[in-house]
Amino acid sequence: MPPALETVASAQEGLVSTAQCRAAGVSADRLARLVRSGGWSRVTRGVYDSDLTRVRDRPWAHRHRRAAWAALLAFGPDAIAVGSCALALHGIQGLPRRVVPEAALPGAGRLVSRDGLRLRQFDDGMTVRRVARRLVVTPDWALAQAVPELDREHAVSVMDSALYQGAVTRSELDRAHDLARGRRGVARTHAWWELADARAESPLETRARLECVDHGLPPDQLQVPLPDADGTLRRGDMGWRLDEERWLIAEIDGAEVHDTPSALFADRTRQNSLVTSGRVHVLRFTARDLGGDGTVARSVRRTLRALAPR
Repeated sequence: MPPALETVASAQEGLVSTAQCRAAGVSADRLARLVRSGGWSRVTRGVYDSDLTRVRDRPWAHRHRRAAWAALLAFGPDAIAVGSCALALHGIQGLPRRVVPEAALPGAGRLVSRDGLRLRQFDDGMTVRRVARRLVVTPDWALAQAVPELDREHAVSVMDSALYQGAVTRSELDRAHDLARGRRGVARTHAWWELADARAESPLETRARLECVDHGLPPDQLQVPLPDADGTLRRGDMGWRLDEERWLIAEIDGAEVHDTPSALFADRTRQNSLVTSGRVHVLRFTARDLGGDGTVARSVRRTLRALAPR
């Protein structure tokens, strides 16, 4: 691949357009040979994937951004990333595994959705910004478009992530809720917007919190500040107050953050320091405990009854 085209592909999750290939000196014949040989794959008309790794073996975040780029490249330079694709390009976490490639196009004319790529209607008043030199709706509009199409778990997760990362403020999230009114599917989401919390640091924490809320055990506090035995201030993901000094803390460990040896050592050191203080009881959970069967909530309820039966 010519170096200039390689740079372009790297910024677009491995995807390139026919026009970009032509500008880099890759002829139509050469492009056809690359596809026939299996080196590249055709995504849709005019869009090709130069990454040799099978799509199903790539990280989920890459696949989300790849969906966004597929739609942007397929519908041309004026296309605008919207909905879940826009959230992916803004770096918002918590999206479902499969994200439909989608974009909006002012004055779409005769262009229609194709090959699983969705062309959305352009929203009047929609605000956009440039991300990697392409137009992307602002996070408030992206949430207004995406949340009505998501289930509760993923909807609250992306709202939490947007707040935590500072992509939107609370007032901007309220504005997104207003922008979503009248959209298909929004009626079932009205209560979800109030559940969003800027203190949730990961989608796993959001899922654990929602499970506890659904079982009548909402945590008293998130990111609980706790001094350990040496007086060092540490934080617990979710906390239930046992009395004036004691807490039950639930720690939610994500594999991508906590599975390295250094992370495991840090987690162990932190937990030992908190427990040694005598004021903190810690429960640890992973993604496997969040399978929808209430494992986290049952463990919390059982421990609360043992430590503070009243």
